[in-house]
Amino acid sequence: MAIIVQKFGGTSVADAEKIKRAANRAIQRAQEGHQVVVVASARGKQTDQLVADALELNPNPSKREMDQLLSTGEQQTVSLMAMAMDAMGHKAVSFTGAQVKMLTDSSHSKARIQSIGADIILNELNDGKIVIIAGFQGVDEKGNITTLGRGGSDTSAVALAAAIGAEECEIYTDVDGIYTTDPRKYKEAVKIDQISYDEMLEMASLGAGVMHGRAIEFGKKYNVTIHVRSSIEETQGTLITHEVPQMEGILVSGATIQKELAKITLTNIANHPGNAAKVFAHLAQAKVSVNDIIQTEVSDQSANLSFTVDKADLADAQKTIKQIKEEVECDEIFVREDIAEVSAVGIGMRTHSGVANRMFSALAEAKINIDSITTSEIRISCLVDKDQGEEALKVVCDAFELDKDPSDRSF
Repeated sequence: MAIIVQKFGGTSVADAEKIKRAANRAIQRAQEGHQVVVVASARGKQTDQLVADALELNPNPSKREMDQLLSTGEQQTVSLMAMAMDAMGHKAVSFTGAQVKMLTDSSHSKARIQSIGADIILNELNDGKIVIIAGFQGVDEKGNITTLGRGGSDTSAVALAAAIGAEECEIYTDVDGIYTTDPRKYKEAVKIDQISYDEMLEMASLGAGVMHGRAIEFGKKYNVTIHVRSSIEETQGTLITHEVPQMEGILVSGATIQKELAKITLTNIANHPGNAAKVFAHLAQAKVSVNDIIQTEVSDQSANLSFTVDKADLADAQKTIKQIKEEVECDEIFVREDIAEVSAVGIGMRTHSGVANRMFSALAEAKINIDSITTSEIRISCLVDKDQGEEALKVVCDAFELDKDPSDRSF
């Protein structure tokens, strides 16, 4: 029998009725002849409440103890779901991440998965049970509970699907799929039926909040088809999969905006081999994730180096750069926090020209100034003033007709 992994987020298991609905979804799939593994998040705002409880007692708790605490939210959910399934007449068993030997490294609060004990899960499936596993968590080689950070339950689900050879990983959310952009910011956005791993990775890294990039990376690496769908409506959602030829006919699949960004610029650093490497080696040691990087040669002797980071990493980034300012012979360090990044993403950019011209012309016509530009093979991103960010997003969406089905667009 084919194995299906289903992941239910916090809003999908927020109360008893929603847990019953999720349990019924899993039982339906089992009755269709599938073996079913469920990965569940903590209920509703439970994780936020646990964080608040911790900070009330200690404003600077250790990451190890926070992992120990936060992992309890998912453990409650999976036990309650197993009880619900049992009451509905179907055998089920719940496990923590540690119990299924989801081995991670020891980076508390942002651990990375190293291996999973697939045999434990497969034995229970072969016994006719639905297996319910706590998302977001694992255990390191010393037995310490770890958590996977943002999007951890998505990552758990796709990694489990890869480990046990699942046919598909269904991600149930409070939306019915992935849209061309955030419908809360652009009401005319339309649902995408199918999107490539590469496009979804770009969109996730650029602020699309439906799925986390680490989960997409697992899907791409291990060839796991991911189906993002509604936990409320029985409708087809969005498939995330490998590219198919017709995808290249779509110039731009989606647009995103990121507001929680900061840009750091180092002016007139010494222009010789190894200086940029020093900067980013120190940032890596400080666990600072860097987004876009722009280096411009000023002369044979000096260059300007700019990069963006999430605002959550800004303090660590500034501290690190100040420590090596003299070492890289930097004149000044400038920080901008009043920026937003607007991006257009589409694998059609690989084979079509004119995308950059259309995007820049539309922004210019709207009198939106561009601070800097970065690109990849399938993405164009512009930094703009934060107070013009949402207007810029709308301009880009209109320019690429992201309010229409791809077959109805005029380019």
